[in-house]
Amino acid sequence: MALSSFAGGRLWGERYGSGRPWVLALHGWARDHRDFAGVLGGFDAVAVDLPGFGASPEPPGPWSTSEYASLLGAVLDECFGEGPVVVAGHSFGARVAVRLAADPRVVALVLVGAPLALPPGKLPGQPPLAYRLVRKLWRWGLVSGARMEAARVRYGSEDYAKASPIMRGVLVKAVAETASGAYLHALGTFLERGGGLEVVSGELDRAASFAGTQAWLATRPEADVRTALVAGAGHMVSPPVAQALAEALERRRPKGLG
Repeated sequence: MALSSFAGGRLWGERYGSGRPWVLALHGWARDHRDFAGVLGGFDAVAVDLPGFGASPEPPGPWSTSEYASLLGAVLDECFGEGPVVVAGHSFGARVAVRLAADPRVVALVLVGAPLALPPGKLPGQPPLAYRLVRKLWRWGLVSGARMEAARVRYGSEDYAKASPIMRGVLVKAVAETASGAYLHALGTFLERGGGLEVVSGELDRAASFAGTQAWLATRPEADVRTALVAGAGHMVSPPVAQALAEALERRRPKGLG
């Protein structure tokens, strides 16, 4: 399928189906809209490249996930009208999806590999002492930028090491929001207003723990929530995960939409 532009050319992605879209798909970190190609074939949907990934340019600065959601509001206005909208999100896209759920047009979330909470018992950490020392010396002008960059690569995650300066800032903010519980707070507000939630998790997903979110959901038995564990699957949207996502979307298809 050919690429389409959205939000005044600020975003690129693909449209699926021939009717009014009701699914918006948001990919994970360092991925693009094509991850949902095996999911959206039977739906009227839009899958976008989030800013900084695929064909969409980086944001002008290190955006928070709330700023990502604000830009996606323009896509809802342009393609979805008054709704209803079901937002599917993978990994980083799941974080953005939870923020976008503040829009009243969003009636359900379908999330996979969603790093929304720390595992039970895990406390927010801080960088290793060696990294913090190099960073302090760099700020004082006592070590070079090259040495500081080497420390970032050595002590940071692979995603962080490969990212541009702006996207590193985006990643740091997203991780901090997980640690602070910001996504669970936003998700709680969404569920309280009657939103539906489907959570798909790969049995072997080591990149995004579902245990913390699962424990939090257990305290809300009245919420409209359904979870699915995909045996043998990891973090990515593999064919078995894609099938589980398609089934979850079908369950959340708004009444009256073909």
